[in-house]
Amino acid sequence: MKIAKFALGLDFGTNSVRALIVDVGNGDEVGTAIFAYPSGAAGILLDPKDSNLARQNPADWILGIETAVPEAIDEAKKKGRAFVPENIVGIGVDTTGSTPLPVDRAGKPLALYKEFKKNPNAHAWLWKDHTGHAEAAEITALAAAEHSEYLAKCGGTYSSEWFWSKILHCLRTDPKVAAAAYSWVECADYIPGLLTGVADPLRMKRSRCAAGHKAMFNDRWGGLPAKAFLSKLDPRLGELRDRLYQKTYTSDIAAGSLTKEWAKKLSLRPGIAVAVGSFDAHLGAVGSGVETGRFVKIIGTSTCDICVWPTSKKLPDVPGLCGIVDGSVLPGYLGLEAGQSAVGDIFNWFVNEIEPGGPKKGSHAALTRKAAALKPGESGLLALDWHNGNRTVLVDQRLTGLLVGLTLRTRPEEIYRTLIEATAFGALTIIRRFEEFGVKIRDVVNCGGIAEKNPLVMQIYADVTGLEMKIARSAQTCALGAAIAGAVVAGRKGGGHDTFAEAQAAMAGIRKKIYRPNGVNHKVYLELYPLYRELHDAFGTKEWTGSLFNVMKDLLAIKDRQRR
Repeated sequence: MKIAKFALGLDFGTNSVRALIVDVGNGDEVGTAIFAYPSGAAGILLDPKDSNLARQNPADWILGIETAVPEAIDEAKKKGRAFVPENIVGIGVDTTGSTPLPVDRAGKPLALYKEFKKNPNAHAWLWKDHTGHAEAAEITALAAAEHSEYLAKCGGTYSSEWFWSKILHCLRTDPKVAAAAYSWVECADYIPGLLTGVADPLRMKRSRCAAGHKAMFNDRWGGLPAKAFLSKLDPRLGELRDRLYQKTYTSDIAAGSLTKEWAKKLSLRPGIAVAVGSFDAHLGAVGSGVETGRFVKIIGTSTCDICVWPTSKKLPDVPGLCGIVDGSVLPGYLGLEAGQSAVGDIFNWFVNEIEPGGPKKGSHAALTRKAAALKPGESGLLALDWHNGNRTVLVDQRLTGLLVGLTLRTRPEEIYRTLIEATAFGALTIIRRFEEFGVKIRDVVNCGGIAEKNPLVMQIYADVTGLEMKIARSAQTCALGAAIAGAVVAGRKGGGHDTFAEAQAAMAGIRKKIYRPNGVNHKVYLELYPLYRELHDAFGTKEWTGSLFNVMKDLLAIKDRQRR
């Protein structure tokens, strides 16, 4: 009888860490546990005086590992005799990003020291932190003038969500943290380093995904941006380059082996291979079976969109993307990332802050039921999905949300549906940008809680885009993708798999339920989308020269027709 082998995936999200134990032979998820970060508001350190600030406490990550992994193991033990912890053969890690963390020479986070514990600048700068928006604009301007190649691989604009803008802002606003930080490491690098005992920032294996998509790393120009370029932004930034890294690694490479100390804490075998870290969306795409022609949407508080393209085929630079990086998703493929800075966050904002019923239990479900009874265009409303800025294709975090067409009779469910439609229009804008540059989209696979639990969102996405919406089999594709990486670094001889393709075939899958476009609804959305683009271009681009005079009138015309 063949002994079952398992992989452990660790998914470090915005609000919690999830541990998932997966059978590498058939993808069965035998044990899972979620640890909610205790610090701040749902794990996020906020500042009521600065809406751009969002940080995370690295102590929460450590406590999360110590709590979630044993709980997942206990659940797996209860489910069946086939599981024993000793048969976990590999560990993979995915995290949010860019979420850089200041560390000392030994690699210890400054936030773990008493003197820095209460200083948010010494904690991890979460992906959704936009305090560096001015620095991002400065980086973009200098790169456009002197190194346009840097921008060509990250969509033409450097974002405040990313590595350098956050560090530059820290250098300029907190000299104490800046001086104490020997180096900065992404969460995706810190966790594998922690588990393998390679905390030294000069020795740990840095993630190709994090470096390429957020830090402008590319072997074509010698890795990170030139020291002279960084020094023009701030001499200390140029000096920091020497304390970062020269080489990056894909997630089919082991960052090291699980230490005896961590093995004892987690009741695992010491020496288990731990994969180089990656971002949640990228491994979420792996867990969703990403391949050429498949567009993967990881829908959560925000949305990340991932495609891959064979390195053997030419691909032009695509404006507005969050990066085109060799090996960031699958080895042998370019990883293409896009996304929307807020999706689930927009729906939660409406329920928690605006909807008259307030954030009572069932508010989302009640609004969804009422919104589902409406026809497209029936409300006469149209919105822009920029409540947390625009990640793609405009790459402008200083943009804000917009709602047009309100009357004294507008109802909450009409606004709720319009917000869903706005995120769908944003998704269509991204899909059209990919296809405009030759990346043909064959099918869309969605994952995340919203995709799994809200049929209305999926149907509206199908009706707006005109594409079938499929759902990943796993309810936790990011953690599954991390487990797949763990299985790959274990290798077939170690009880895992030799390639991502082999591991995906065994461990990932798609659900039977498919949301197909409703032709009647799609036709209405084809009328509404150009109005969305008018607002999109008018408020989001300098080049727009049209008129908005017709927008309200056209919305009313569609509204009257749909109600008849």
